[in-house]
Amino acid sequence: MLHPLNTDLIARTADFVREKFLHEGSGHDWEHIRRVWQVARALAEETPEANPLITELGALLHDVADWKFHDGDEEAGPRAARAWLEGLQADEHVIRAVETIIREVSFKGVGVPTPMSTVEGALVQDADRLDAIGAIGVARAFAYGGHKGRPLHDPDIPPVQHESFASYKQNVAPTINHFYEKLLHLQERLHTPAARRVAAQRHAFMETYLTQFLREWEGQDLHPASGG
Repeated sequence: MLHPLNTDLIARTADFVREKFLHEGSGHDWEHIRRVWQVARALAEETPEANPLITELGALLHDVADWKFHDGDEEAGPRAARAWLEGLQADEHVIRAVETIIREVSFKGVGVPTPMSTVEGALVQDADRLDAIGAIGVARAFAYGGHKGRPLHDPDIPPVQHESFASYKQNVAPTINHFYEKLLHLQERLHTPAARRVAAQRHAFMETYLTQFLREWEGQDLHPASGG
Protein backbone atom coordinates (compact mmCIF):
# COMPACT_ATOMS: atom_id res chain seq x y z
CA MET A 1 0.00 0.00 0.00
CA LEU A 2 1.24 3.48 -0.83
CA HIS A 3 2.32 5.80 1.96
CA PRO A 4 -0.10 8.75 2.42
CA LEU A 5 2.60 11.18 1.26
CA ASN A 6 3.04 9.18 -1.94
CA THR A 7 -0.72 9.05 -2.45
CA ASP A 8 -0.80 12.84 -2.18
CA LEU A 9 2.09 13.16 -4.64
CA ILE A 10 0.21 11.04 -7.18
CA ALA A 11 -3.06 12.93 -6.64
CA ARG A 12 -1.41 16.32 -7.09
CA THR A 13 0.38 15.10 -10.19
CA ALA A 14 -2.88 13.78 -11.63
CA ASP A 15 -4.55 17.15 -11.01
CA PHE A 16 -1.62 18.95 -12.68
CA VAL A 17 -1.70 16.73 -15.76
CA ARG A 18 -5.51 16.83 -15.99
CA GLU A 19 -5.52 20.63 -16.03
CA LYS A 20 -2.67 20.77 -18.56
CA PHE A 21 -4.14 18.30 -21.07
CA LEU A 22 -7.91 18.37 -20.53
CA HIS A 23 -8.73 19.99 -23.88
CA GLU A 24 -5.77 18.75 -25.93
CA GLY A 25 -6.96 17.71 -29.41
CA SER A 26 -4.29 15.46 -30.91
CA GLY A 27 -5.19 12.25 -29.09
CA HIS A 28 -2.59 12.91 -26.37
CA ASP A 29 -5.15 14.39 -24.02
CA TRP A 30 -5.98 13.82 -20.36
CA GLU A 31 -8.21 10.85 -21.15
CA HIS A 32 -5.33 9.11 -22.92
CA ILE A 33 -3.08 9.76 -19.93
CA ARG A 34 -5.80 8.64 -17.51
CA ARG A 35 -6.21 5.34 -19.37
CA VAL A 36 -2.45 4.74 -19.43
CA TRP A 37 -2.31 5.52 -15.71
CA GLN A 38 -5.13 3.11 -14.91
CA VAL A 39 -3.69 0.27 -16.99
CA ALA A 40 -0.16 0.77 -15.68
CA ARG A 41 -1.50 0.75 -12.11
CA ALA A 42 -3.40 -2.48 -12.80
CA LEU A 43 -0.29 -4.08 -14.30
CA ALA A 44 1.74 -2.97 -11.27
CA GLU A 45 -0.72 -4.69 -8.96
CA GLU A 46 0.13 -7.95 -10.76
CA THR A 47 3.88 -7.23 -10.63
CA PRO A 48 5.16 -7.40 -7.02
CA GLU A 49 8.65 -6.21 -7.97
CA ALA A 50 7.31 -2.94 -9.44
CA ASN A 51 7.41 0.25 -7.38
CA PRO A 52 3.81 1.58 -7.48
CA LEU A 53 4.82 5.20 -6.95
CA ILE A 54 7.32 5.22 -9.82
CA THR A 55 4.90 3.34 -12.08
CA GLU A 56 2.03 5.74 -11.48
CA LEU A 57 4.14 8.90 -11.74
CA GLY A 58 5.79 7.58 -14.89
CA ALA A 59 2.39 6.91 -16.44
CA LEU A 60 0.98 10.29 -15.45
CA LEU A 61 4.00 12.22 -16.73
CA HIS A 62 4.95 10.13 -19.78
CA ASP A 63 3.53 12.74 -22.19
CA VAL A 64 4.10 15.84 -20.06
CA ALA A 65 6.23 17.42 -22.83
CA ASP A 66 6.26 14.98 -25.75
CA TRP A 67 9.06 15.52 -28.28
CA LYS A 68 6.42 15.47 -31.07
CA PHE A 69 5.11 18.80 -29.80
CA HIS A 70 8.46 20.31 -28.78
CA ASP A 71 10.41 20.44 -32.05
CA GLY A 72 11.81 16.94 -31.58
CA ASP A 73 13.43 17.77 -28.22
CA GLU A 74 13.76 14.41 -26.49
CA GLU A 75 14.72 16.03 -23.19
CA ALA A 76 11.68 18.31 -22.95
CA GLY A 77 9.67 15.62 -21.16
CA PRO A 78 12.31 14.64 -18.60
CA ARG A 79 12.98 18.33 -17.87
CA ALA A 80 9.31 19.11 -17.33
CA ALA A 81 8.82 16.06 -15.11
CA ARG A 82 11.85 16.95 -13.01
CA ALA A 83 10.71 20.53 -12.57
CA TRP A 84 7.27 19.40 -11.42
CA LEU A 85 8.50 16.68 -9.06
CA GLU A 86 11.25 18.83 -7.57
CA GLY A 87 8.58 21.42 -6.81
CA LEU A 88 6.77 18.76 -4.80
CA GLN A 89 10.01 17.74 -3.07
CA ALA A 90 9.93 14.20 -4.44
CA ASP A 91 12.91 12.00 -3.66
CA GLU A 92 15.76 12.24 -6.15
CA HIS A 93 15.72 8.52 -6.93
CA VAL A 94 12.02 8.77 -7.82
CA ILE A 95 12.65 11.75 -10.10
CA ARG A 96 15.48 9.96 -11.90
CA ALA A 97 13.38 6.83 -12.35
CA VAL A 98 10.52 8.86 -13.87
CA GLU A 99 12.93 10.70 -16.15
CA THR A 100 14.25 7.35 -17.39
CA ILE A 101 10.75 6.10 -18.17
CA ILE A 102 9.98 9.23 -20.18
CA ARG A 103 13.24 8.97 -22.14
CA GLU A 104 12.73 5.31 -23.02
CA VAL A 105 8.97 4.91 -23.47
CA SER A 106 8.43 6.25 -27.00
CA PHE A 107 8.30 4.21 -30.19
CA LYS A 108 11.25 5.30 -32.35
CA GLY A 109 10.78 3.37 -35.59
CA VAL A 110 10.27 -0.25 -36.64
CA GLY A 111 14.01 -0.78 -36.95
CA VAL A 112 14.85 0.82 -33.60
CA PRO A 113 14.72 -1.37 -30.47
CA THR A 114 13.14 0.36 -27.47
CA PRO A 115 13.92 -1.82 -24.44
CA MET A 116 12.92 -0.52 -21.03
CA SER A 117 15.64 -0.59 -18.40
CA THR A 118 13.22 -0.87 -15.45
CA VAL A 119 10.20 -2.99 -14.66
CA GLU A 120 8.16 0.15 -13.99
CA GLY A 121 9.08 1.47 -17.42
CA ALA A 122 7.99 -1.78 -19.04
CA LEU A 123 4.57 -1.47 -17.41
CA VAL A 124 4.14 2.14 -18.53
CA GLN A 125 5.26 1.30 -22.05
CA ASP A 126 2.79 -1.58 -22.25
CA ALA A 127 -0.04 0.64 -21.03
CA ASP A 128 0.87 3.41 -23.47
CA ARG A 129 1.09 1.00 -26.40
CA LEU A 130 -2.22 -0.65 -25.59
CA ASP A 131 -3.85 2.76 -25.88
CA ALA A 132 -2.34 3.16 -29.36
CA ILE A 133 -4.11 0.10 -30.79
CA GLY A 134 -7.69 -1.14 -31.08
CA ALA A 135 -10.73 1.12 -31.55
CA ILE A 136 -9.31 3.96 -29.46
CA GLY A 137 -5.96 3.59 -31.21
CA VAL A 138 -7.67 4.07 -34.57
CA ALA A 139 -9.45 7.18 -33.30
CA ARG A 140 -6.26 8.60 -31.82
CA ALA A 141 -4.31 8.00 -35.03
CA PHE A 142 -6.75 10.06 -37.06
CA ALA A 143 -7.00 12.74 -34.36
CA TYR A 144 -3.22 13.14 -34.49
CA GLY A 145 -3.17 13.12 -38.28
CA GLY A 146 -5.83 15.82 -38.41
CA HIS A 147 -3.97 17.84 -35.80
CA LYS A 148 -0.88 17.71 -38.01
CA GLY A 149 -2.80 18.42 -41.21
CA ARG A 150 -2.01 15.05 -42.76
CA PRO A 151 -4.18 13.36 -45.41
CA LEU A 152 -6.06 10.21 -44.49
CA HIS A 153 -4.43 8.08 -47.17
CA ASP A 154 -2.39 8.32 -50.36
CA PRO A 155 -1.85 5.03 -52.22
CA ASP A 156 1.13 6.59 -54.01
CA ILE A 157 3.04 7.09 -50.74
CA PRO A 158 4.18 3.69 -49.44
CA PRO A 159 4.87 3.06 -45.74
CA VAL A 160 8.50 3.31 -44.61
CA GLN A 161 10.13 0.95 -42.13
CA HIS A 162 12.19 3.56 -40.32
CA GLU A 163 15.62 2.34 -39.29
CA SER A 164 16.53 5.33 -37.13
CA PHE A 165 14.79 7.64 -34.69
CA ALA A 166 15.92 10.62 -36.77
CA SER A 167 14.11 9.21 -39.80
CA TYR A 168 10.99 8.43 -37.77
CA LYS A 169 10.90 11.97 -36.35
CA GLN A 170 10.86 13.45 -39.86
CA ASN A 171 7.92 11.33 -40.99
CA VAL A 172 4.98 13.32 -42.42
CA ALA A 173 3.18 10.47 -44.20
CA PRO A 174 -0.61 10.01 -44.41
CA THR A 175 -2.33 8.57 -41.36
CA ILE A 176 -2.98 5.12 -42.85
CA ASN A 177 0.78 4.69 -43.24
CA HIS A 178 1.10 5.10 -39.46
CA PHE A 179 -0.64 1.76 -38.98
CA TYR A 180 1.97 -0.03 -41.07
CA GLU A 181 4.89 2.02 -39.74
CA LYS A 182 4.01 1.66 -36.04
CA LEU A 183 0.64 0.47 -34.79
CA LEU A 184 0.64 -3.01 -36.34
CA HIS A 185 4.09 -3.62 -34.82
CA LEU A 186 3.19 -2.84 -31.21
CA GLN A 187 1.61 -6.18 -30.30
CA GLU A 188 4.91 -8.00 -30.77
CA ARG A 189 6.78 -5.52 -28.56
CA LEU A 190 4.80 -5.82 -25.35
CA HIS A 191 6.35 -7.08 -22.11
CA THR A 192 3.59 -8.50 -19.91
CA PRO A 193 1.24 -11.46 -20.50
CA ALA A 194 -1.76 -9.35 -19.48
CA ALA A 195 -0.96 -6.68 -22.07
CA ARG A 196 -0.36 -9.27 -24.76
CA ARG A 197 -3.76 -10.84 -24.08
CA VAL A 198 -5.53 -7.52 -24.51
CA ALA A 199 -3.42 -6.59 -27.52
CA ALA A 200 -4.40 -9.69 -29.51
CA GLN A 201 -8.03 -8.60 -29.80
CA ARG A 202 -7.18 -4.95 -30.41
CA HIS A 203 -4.66 -5.86 -33.11
CA ALA A 204 -7.25 -8.03 -34.87
CA PHE A 205 -9.71 -5.12 -34.79
CA MET A 206 -7.19 -2.83 -36.50
CA GLU A 207 -6.56 -5.38 -39.23
CA THR A 208 -10.31 -5.67 -39.86
CA TYR A 209 -10.64 -1.89 -39.87
CA LEU A 210 -7.83 -1.44 -42.40
CA THR A 211 -9.33 -4.04 -44.70
CA GLN A 212 -12.67 -2.22 -44.65
CA PHE A 213 -11.05 1.21 -45.02
CA LEU A 214 -9.13 0.19 -48.14
CA ARG A 215 -12.22 -1.49 -49.65
CA GLU A 216 -14.21 1.71 -49.15
CA TRP A 217 -11.35 3.86 -50.46
CA GLU A 218 -11.63 2.14 -53.84
CA GLY A 219 -15.39 1.67 -53.65
CA GLN A 220 -14.99 -2.11 -53.68
CA ASP A 221 -17.82 -2.56 -51.19
CA LEU A 222 -20.22 -1.27 -53.85
CA HIS A 223 -19.70 -4.45 -55.86
CA PRO A 224 -20.45 -7.62 -53.89
CA ALA A 225 -18.22 -10.53 -54.76
CA SER A 226 -19.91 -12.86 -57.20
CA GLY A 227 -20.74 -16.34 -55.98
CA GLY A 228 -18.89 -19.35 -57.31
